[in-house]
Amino acid sequence: MRYTDPELKYCPSCDEEYRAEMERCVSCDVDLISGQEQLAMEEAAKNKKESRSMEISSDDEMANIRKGTIHDMKQLQSLLAVENIPSMLAGEPGKCGKGCCGGGELYLQIKVSDGEDALRVLAIDFQEKTSLSSHDLSTAHAVIDTGAAQSTCPACGFSFVATSSTCPDCGLCF
Repeated sequence: MRYTDPELKYCPSCDEEYRAEMERCVSCDVDLISGQEQLAMEEAAKNKKESRSMEISSDDEMANIRKGTIHDMKQLQSLLAVENIPSMLAGEPGKCGKGCCGGGELYLQIKVSDGEDALRVLAIDFQEKTSLSSHDLSTAHAVIDTGAAQSTCPACGFSFVATSSTCPDCGLCF
């Protein structure tokens, strides 16, 4: 965990640290928050995590957030447990619920009230496992216009004349 300096500013989206005179995040183009605000947010998140019960009762409203093999779902369950987010595994209705009958897939279920936090944890895990956290996604929604003088590859960001059906840099087919 990094040290948060109350005299600096922070991006509420990407968590980057900035000098005190900066006003907007260069990457996210959002207003920065003060170090004091960042510390308050970190304290609130810590208190929420510590106060969360790992117990699941029959009164809790549950939601399916992922479906997969027992191995994959147990790994995700472990990630959630680190953040004190209770979860359980459930099978398809009418199946044994142990992941062994037909298909072997289970649902990862969480309390609806923990949904936002659980999805944040799983998104961070996905970004880390796929290396998307260190990949420039600014061109991911690019559209190749074969009639344009210049196009940008959505995979690698390479600019080129769009006369070919593949990116000359990474080989992506259009």
